[in-house]
Amino acid sequence: MYIINSKNMNVSEKLKMIKRLSGFTQENMAKDLGVSFATLNSWINNKSKPHKSKTELIDKLLSKYTGIPVSESVGKDVMNKKDIIHKKAKKQKNMLNLILDRTDLYDQLILSLTYNTNRIEGSTLTEDETAAVIFRNETINNKDLIEHLEAKNHQTAIKFLFDYLKTGKINENLILKLHSLLMSGIREDAGRHRRHGVRIVGSNVPTANYLKISELMAALVKEINKKQVDIIKHAAVIHSKFEQIHPFSDGNGRIGRLILTAMLLLNNLPPAVIRIQEKRLYLNYLRKSQLKNDFTSLEDFICDAIFNGFKIIES
Repeated sequence: MYIINSKNMNVSEKLKMIKRLSGFTQENMAKDLGVSFATLNSWINNKSKPHKSKTELIDKLLSKYTGIPVSESVGKDVMNKKDIIHKKAKKQKNMLNLILDRTDLYDQLILSLTYNTNRIEGSTLTEDETAAVIFRNETINNKDLIEHLEAKNHQTAIKFLFDYLKTGKINENLILKLHSLLMSGIREDAGRHRRHGVRIVGSNVPTANYLKISELMAALVKEINKKQVDIIKHAAVIHSKFEQIHPFSDGNGRIGRLILTAMLLLNNLPPAVIRIQEKRLYLNYLRKSQLKNDFTSLEDFICDAIFNGFKIIES
């Protein structure tokens, strides 16, 4: 394991690396660090230095976007986050009913989940454009028809899922149904497992032999429905395994994140909103879990994504 050596990098170098890896604008970074644009600009240009608390925060952000731990224990941080998450969840008797009863929460979650999950998969629709498509049935000029369908289909799939979870549990039929809704009008094999080999673009993670998909998915569904003490760890493991099985020709990332949403809601937790700005980090941690069987970083990431869900719930 490597440790970030703060002595080898000054604050300016760290901030420039964070900006490059995260894809954030300087305004985004300033907001995350809790400082003004001018202050951040001064640090980047070596005109001033941050106080100790901000230096530590910068180190944590650097660790987050490089995937290389600083001296603090990541495992301990994850435990603390889980504790906070469960305390916050206890304030809500039924998270799913809260979402279904509040139109504002319902619509905002559908928008955030649809926009971010499609952007992670390459959609170019902005959040405002996504809202126009899914809520007002508008057509966005110079945008591909497929992008419109992907947005509308994801909205349909997540609405179906929210309603289904009132009485149903996660099973193979649900997963196939979600895929059929997600890929309706886009792929001829919507709602069916792939019948050919695939590779995950940009990754050296091996996917399942297509002849074994039905068997592997049946086993995964059984595992999903086993009682677990640590639901966040369980959700991280399931998400990692599903993405490595890669049961469909297309749409695996979006379906995997819908399953993650379902698992959390069934345990009275809000959906994990994985933001497009965190795509690189998300994929790095997912790949690490699959290649090294180390889920700690992915668990930590999912905790942060759950906090994103709480922000919407509590806004």
